[in-house]
Amino acid sequence: MATEGQSRKPYPSDLTDEQWGILAPLIPPPQTHRGGHPRTVDMREVVNTLLYLNRSGCQWDMLPHDLLPKSTVFDYFKRWRDDGTWQAIVESIEYGLHINKQ
Repeated sequence: MATEGQSRKPYPSDLTDEQWGILAPLIPPPQTHRGGHPRTVDMREVVNTLLYLNRSGCQWDMLPHDLLPKSTVFDYFKRWRDDGTWQAIVESIEYGLHINKQ
């Protein structure tokens, strides 16, 4: 399912609108209070890219070119891993979200 501004074809691992509605509140807001720039990255695409990696088992350096670059996604993954966001996302998936379970 393509999201707003998304020009790529969807992957089976992509979030549906309903699934994103559940996960979106778990994503930390941008840290602009420390002089950071406004967020320009689509957080749904960050999660979609991480789910693609998980489901496909591909290496970071072998991400398809129509997904976000490794440098962007890995940076968010490291932050989310360290602050507990990724664990909250995984638990949401494990406890009822069932990402693309068909």
